[in-house]
Amino acid sequence: MATLGLIEYQDASAEVREVYDDIMATRKTDWINNFWKALANDPPTLRRTWKSIKEIMAPGALDALTKEMLYVAVSVSNQCGYCIASHTAAARKAGMTDAMFAELMAVVGMANETNRLASGYQVEIDERFR
Repeated sequence: MATLGLIEYQDASAEVREVYDDIMATRKTDWINNFWKALANDPPTLRRTWKSIKEIMAPGALDALTKEMLYVAVSVSNQCGYCIASHTAAARKAGMTDAMFAELMAVVGMANETNRLASGYQVEIDERFR
């Protein structure tokens, strides 16, 4: 259960409904997920976070699938079950296959392992990498 509860659309203030409406229009959906409903307990955080997500995840030099797969990778590393579920669904919608997901998890697992090894051994960065 969310620490402060979830703000449903019908119970939301006009300020929160404005953000909810933008989320639904932008994502072409008819519902608000629990992440946004939890953030709605603090409307400035809701608005700021939605604005940032909308800007960062918008079309740019990276395509939607790449952005979503990066989001999944970071979410796995940070162990955020909610974000893993949400962005895996978005990545699948953008074209991620089971094989792509499996390979992504292999890369994430290997990167985490070698990162810990390099940190533990306190390996100095090679001059050629600089």
